[in-house]
Parts: sequence; structure tokens; C-alpha cells
Amino acid sequence: MNRTSRKLFGALAFSILTGLLPVEARADVGFKKWINGFYATAAQNGISQKTYNQAFAGVSEPDDFVLEKARYQPEFKSQIWDYVDSRVNPYTVKVGREMAAKYGPTLAVIERHFGVDKHILLAIWSMESNYGAALETPERLHHVPRALATLAYADPKRSKYAQKQLIAALKMLQNGDVTSKGLMGSWAGAMGHTQFIPSSYLLYAIDADGNGKKDIWHSVPDALATSANLLQKNDWQSGKTWGYEIVVPAGGAAHAGKTKTLAQWAALGFTRPSGKGFKNGAERAELKMPGGPNGPGFLMTKNFFVIKRYNAADSYALAVGMLADEIAGYGGMQQAWPRPHNTLDIKEKFELQTRMQALGYYDGKIDGNFGSGSKAAIEAIQSRLGMSVDGQPSKVLLDALRN
Repeated sequence: MNRTSRKLFGALAFSILTGLLPVEARADVGFKKWINGFYATAAQNGISQKTYNQAFAGVSEPDDFVLEKARYQPEFKSQIWDYVDSRVNPYTVKVGREMAAKYGPTLAVIERHFGVDKHILLAIWSMESNYGAALETPERLHHVPRALATLAYADPKRSKYAQKQLIAALKMLQNGDVTSKGLMGSWAGAMGHTQFIPSSYLLYAIDADGNGKKDIWHSVPDALATSANLLQKNDWQSGKTWGYEIVVPAGGAAHAGKTKTLAQWAALGFTRPSGKGFKNGAERAELKMPGGPNGPGFLMTKNFFVIKRYNAADSYALAVGMLADEIAGYGGMQQAWPRPHNTLDIKEKFELQTRMQALGYYDGKIDGNFGSGSKAAIEAIQSRLGMSVDGQPSKVLLDALRN
């Protein structure tokens, strides 16, 4: 083989080999190139080379788990009753009340200063990090600069968002608010007990415990005060509710999405399940029917939309409001969701887990969430009872265990 032939053969072999490499492996070079190239933008925003190097020390490839999580967001894909069940249930209410007692003086001071209902703050804390428990599982957290760089590089829909948040995260690092090692958060860059994205941290972070640091990762007072500051700055109406569960009269579903005063809604036949009236008839509210035309309705007031500044999903804001009411002892939802046949409500989900635990099939938390442990237990019971094995909770299965 002459020299020219060897060069052609080598080039052909290289092209074949690179064509067989996994996409992720070939993308690493592009990812590193993106990181190197983005420094020009960071520098224009006042980020030093030293800070940039600190943020990306040891980062050489995208975080594939970030892209996987970005493809699935439960608040936009779950059925409303499943979403609410997993977040508003006896477990989250019980822990919320425990935290209300534990941090009572802190919550009272924050509520007085910012005018934000302490129960709303507790509900947000639950929703965002399970009252901080999520921060105790490091394997579920992501290095924020790497996560945001991954989204900016590989997710066209979120690239602009990720670049903005990456600059904000770099400013936090440069300001000394956090170390590079401490910049840990969600796949989308949200951090701390109440999950603040970097730009919101820069706008709203509060040093509530007076130690000179705005530490939403380790200080519960700082995290709760930061959340209260966000809500206050977005026009939270002190002393007012987020909304009302209502009974929809015949034909009332046609008004979904419309806004009227509470007095006007009452005149159209919309009533509260408890029979109580509305506090302020002149207050305006929008009719939401998250369960569809056959489900219960909700009249959402101004504070509901302020909660959405935290997370834009209706389901999120509804769950926060409902959980806050239950923690406060105002009572839970009184009407039933239009669930599919043979599915369980939240009390039945807790009962099923409790019965499986008593029988020795399940040793996890009694929390109404059916993860891998619950599904494995269900499959084992279904197999023993000669039922179709699908690992799904159902009324048929619960009735079998009751009997």
C-alpha cells in the first residue's frame, strides 16, 4: 500500500469510526466548544475568567439526566387529580403542621414583615423540596452551571432561558453568595429549600437570620423570607385568599376562563360547597375547571395568579393553595374529581399502602405516591391473588385486601 493509499484508508477508517460513536460522545467536543465560546457573553456581563473557570472546573460533557427531566414535567402532563394527590395529602399536611410549630416564631415575623400568609409559604416549601428533604439526597441534585449549559447547548426551546440563568448563576458565584461546589439544584437550575432560579435569587434573596449570608440552601428562615419577598414584590394581597372551591351550576362550565366579581358569580348560581358566602363580593375572580366540564370549579382571585409567578402552571398554584388551607385547618377539597373508573382517591391510596405494609409486602413510606416499591408490592399481591399483574393501584385490589 503506497503512502497516498494509506492516507485515504486512514481517513476512511476514521470517518467510519466516528460515525459509529454514540451521539453523546461526539457531542462532548461540541459541548466543550460551546462552554469556551460562551465566555465572551459572560465577560460582557461582567464575569471574570477566574469565576468562569471556577464554575466549569471538571465539566467536560453535558448532563444527560437534565435533558431527560426536561422532557417530562408533571405539572403539565399529569392528570390534575394525580398531581394534587401526590402533593396535597395526609403526609404533606402532617409535616406542614409540624414545620409550622417548629418554625412558628420565624414564620410569624416573616408574615408580619411581608404580609404573606405563612401557610402559603409552608405549602411552597413542601412543593419545592418536600420541606427540605430533597436537599438531603445529593444524587438527585445537579451542578447548576453544568445543567444550565446543557440546556443552553442541547435544548433549543430552553436555550435562551438557560443562558440568562447561567449568567445569573455566575454572578452569584462571583458575588460570593455561594461556592461553585455549593451551586447545586434542579435540572432547570432552581436551588435551595424553596427552589429559586438564579435570576430570582438575585432579585429577591433575603438574609433573614442575620448572619450576613443569603443562604437558601441551609437557612430555612432565609429561604422562607426569600419566597415571601418574591410574592410581596409581585403584589400579594395581604389578608386575602387565593381562591374558592365552588359548585358549578348546570351549564356553568361554559363560563370557564371568564372573570367576574364574586357577587356576579353568586348571582349566576355559583356557590361554595360549605354553603358559606364570599367575603368580598366586589373582588374579581376567574373561573377555572382543571378537571374538565364535569369536575369541580374554582374561582381564582388575585393571589392565585401571584403564586403562578413562582411556577406558571395552574395545577401548581392550585396545589399550593389547597395545601396551605389544609395545613391551616380550613378543611380540604369537598367535591370529588371525575376520576376514571376503578381508580383510587388519595385516602384510598394511603389505605392501600397501609394494608400492603401490614401484610409485609411494602416497607416504604405511607405517602400516597406509588413508586417502584409500591408497584413491586402490588405485583406480588396481584400474582398471589391470581389477578392480572400490572402493578397499578385500583379499587378492585383494595377491595380484595379489605376482604
